[in-house]
Order: sequence, then C-alpha cells, then structure tokens
Amino acid sequence: MSPYPDSDGPQGREEFFPAGPVTSAGGQPPHQPPPQPSPPPPTAPFERPIWVSAEPSAGTHDVIANGGNGLPRRTMMWFAGAAGLVLIAGLITGLVMVLNGSPGTSKDPLATRQAPPTEDVRPPLAKLCPPPTSQAGPAPHDPPIEADGPRTVDQQAGISYRAYGPPWETWPLLWRGGTLAIPYAVGQHFVTEEYGGGDYHASILSAAVPVAVNDSMVVDLVCTGRQVAADVRAEYYPQPNEMELIQDELTTLGGRPAWVTKFRLHFDQDGLDAKDELVAVAVIDVGRPTAAVLYVSIPGTHRQWDHVVDEVLDSVRPV
Repeated sequence: MSPYPDSDGPQGREEFFPAGPVTSAGGQPPHQPPPQPSPPPPTAPFERPIWVSAEPSAGTHDVIANGGNGLPRRTMMWFAGAAGLVLIAGLITGLVMVLNGSPGTSKDPLATRQAPPTEDVRPPLAKLCPPPTSQAGPAPHDPPIEADGPRTVDQQAGISYRAYGPPWETWPLLWRGGTLAIPYAVGQHFVTEEYGGGDYHASILSAAVPVAVNDSMVVDLVCTGRQVAADVRAEYYPQPNEMELIQDELTTLGGRPAWVTKFRLHFDQDGLDAKDELVAVAVIDVGRPTAAVLYVSIPGTHRQWDHVVDEVLDSVRPV
C-alpha cells in the first residue's frame, strides 16, 4: 500500500505543460493557456497506522499489558519448566530412597529388609544347652519312701534332702558360684580351716537355675549337667587342678531324671592344708523351667564325712 494514496497532494501531484507551435522570435506571441484554478489547500500528510503482529518478532519483548514492568512470557515459561523438572527429580529421588535405602545401589528395591538383631536375653544355661528335640534317659517314676530324720527343704529348687547335725550348720547367705552364677541360698556347711584366702568349707548346697526358654519344660540334662560340673571345677577350686572322675551319667534321684557327676579334685594352694576334695554335682529335672542343682563337697582334711556325698544324693525327693 502506498503511503500516499491521493495524487493531489503536494508531493503526489504531477505538473503538465501543454504542447504548442514553436515560434520564431518575430512571430506572434505564443498562445497563452487559460488560467488554471487555484490549487486546494494542502491536506495533512497521511500517517501510517500501527499494525500489531500476533507473533512477536525477533528482538521484540511481548510484555504483559497490565501496566508496570512484567517479565517476558518466554522467560516465565523457562522458569516454570525448570521448576517442574526440579520437582519431578525430587519425587524420583525420594521414591528410590524409600524403596532401596539409597539411590544408585544395586539392591533389589522389593527385597524384604531384615530386622536388626535383638539382644539374646536367655539365661546362660539356656544359651549353652538349647532344648533337645527328643528327651533320652530314664523316665520319671514315683519316689521311694522318704527316710526318717531331719531334712533340708528348698522350695525354690523343688527338692528336699537329708540334713545333718553339728558340726553342720544352716547355710546363712546367697552365694552366686562360678560364671553361671548359680544362686546357692539353701543348705548346710561348716568351716574346715582358715587360710590366707578366707574360710574353707565343707558344703551341701542347692539352687534353682533357669535352663529352659519361656515356659518350656524340656531340659537337656546331659549338656546342662556337664556345663555345671565344668563350671564347678573351673571356678570353685584352686587352679590348676586334676580331676579323678568317679561317676558321670544319667540316672534318677527321688524318681526324677538327673545327671550326676562325682569326682575327686587334686590341687595345691599355698597356705591351704586341703590338697584334694570329694565333689558331687547333680542337675535334676523337677518338671519346671528351672532345674534343681545339688552341690556336695568334702575337703580331703575331713574324709570322715565322705559318706555324706552318697547319702545326700540318695535322699533327694521332689517337693
């Protein structure tokens, strides 16, 4: 479109000169054309309208026409896209960490996680001697007729046994013996000698010791009996020592299954007159989660009391 559509404007008007005969200097004056009407007054110059394109041209910013200075729409679209990518990446990272523990590992995200190990709170003998799958050994039976005479009754352990007069005395305290910490609280004793390590005793002691888990009544007598006997030898007597084994077997005491270990220990302790000792250890299944432990010891300086070992074992009865 021409910026000047009218031809009668001052710049668009063309001037015409009529053609006529060419005269000589002496001829008639040339013919004068009739006077032309005076030209109309000049009009205002044509102003080109502003055309707004639907697509902004390169280098032109399409500003939000809301007054004020806004961001270019294209810049805003870049910001929105970047924010969306950051959000998606965060969601993916969180999902990987929840399923897999940490991103970038090769573990199976659906694998079952193992629970942290828990502390083993079972008693020492239950750890050392788990319940057997089958119980071997003698079956319980009715106890023999109880002998007359004084008896020591240990309700906690579930047994009773023969008691003796002087020099034997009632055991006065709780003694936790050895690494198994068997809590001897019932029985009799007397002091056979005093030496640099304190008093040395002859003893008949009993205790209840946990051997099963929860309310189980199954006891591994073989394992438990040997563990207790080994603890007695290692923890109750001077070291080193030598053992003369006399009995080590499953049997019954008072009609209840039991493991009995009987031996004589030989040792040499500075300042101690006793050089040996007759010992019996019995672990008795009394039908409880605890087993009864019976410990009898006679120092070699008082062998006149050795008969007590067999007498006490034979006198055991359940209560």
